[in-house]
Amino acid sequence: MPEGIRRLHSRNCSSKRGQRCDCGAGWEASVYSSLDRKKIRKSFPTLAAARAWRSEAATAVNRRAMRAPGSTTLREAAATFIEGMRTGAVRTRSGDVYKPSVVRSYSSSLERRVLPELGARRVSDIGRRDVQRLADQLLATGADPSTVRGALMPLRVIFRRALEDGDVTVNPCTGLRLPAVRGRRDRIVSAEEAAALIDALPRRRDRALWATAFYAGLRLGELRGLRWQDIDFAAGSLRVERAIDQGSNRGVIEPKSRAGRRVVPIVSRLRGHLQALQDECPSDPASYVFGDPRQPFVSATAYERARVAWRSAGLAGITMHEARHTCASIFIAAGVNPKPLSELMGHASITITLDRYGHLMPGARDEVRGLVDAYLDRA
Repeated sequence: MPEGIRRLHSRNCSSKRGQRCDCGAGWEASVYSSLDRKKIRKSFPTLAAARAWRSEAATAVNRRAMRAPGSTTLREAAATFIEGMRTGAVRTRSGDVYKPSVVRSYSSSLERRVLPELGARRVSDIGRRDVQRLADQLLATGADPSTVRGALMPLRVIFRRALEDGDVTVNPCTGLRLPAVRGRRDRIVSAEEAAALIDALPRRRDRALWATAFYAGLRLGELRGLRWQDIDFAAGSLRVERAIDQGSNRGVIEPKSRAGRRVVPIVSRLRGHLQALQDECPSDPASYVFGDPRQPFVSATAYERARVAWRSAGLAGITMHEARHTCASIFIAAGVNPKPLSELMGHASITITLDRYGHLMPGARDEVRGLVDAYLDRA
């Protein structure tokens, strides 16, 4: 018998009474981990499979790329992971801290969809079949494909880190059969409808808020973090210096990327709304533009006021994220080129801008046809 490999017989197998095996015995391969001071064992249906695994496992153990299965459950690993995200001990692949909104999203997905099914299992015992079964169950209960993928996202990160640390030998989240996500385009309104939506708001502060979303393209967190000291009417620009997590009034966070810290021009339609608001606001430069002097506005409350006003005016509502996309479409229609548009929107690269808004750029196919025809004529 090869070293580290033994035959596995069932409890009632005749071989245990000195007779011929009648249980279709399998094989167990094992390697000793000096790091953990215990054996790592695995069962196989054939001797060839057991030999192959033992050879690979022995090499992995020597390189300390494999460790004996631990007793940590997924619920315990998830709690450590989420706490590490909150404190900054666990970071993204690029080394950045996780945004508070991502921490909340991961924690919610784990608690609601993953841990009830797999939380009591040991991390080392969870296989691809278990994760695939979870994904299939979520889809069968009516979960949207994007919800299924989002629910598995924190699980992917947990197992990726466990694989890197040698706590598991295989990532069970790889090679899954997941439903396709057919994304829908966000609603984008015309410049005329944007103006009508703003004018329908009775409060001056709300008009200025939505005008900044429509004509400056700030993200929700950036709108919450905007202070009067960031606005320079003389230069005709506003600076995006910070964002405030909408889940916490004190959650000041860095902009979404390094490109998120930027200067945006104040167009004339926006200037009027901001100056009108400044006339009735405290003169303290450190006070928030759209909230109380020392506290950002509550996004749900602001949106609810707008929704009621738009319904009374017979207008279809819009989200602040969609208002940001509308701003990009207005810039494109006005002839702003992709590179400055990327900078104004605070995208990390121009590729993001082209992928997201390329379909809005007018005349793209006609321009390509004309350029190619002119080149071929010259050639």
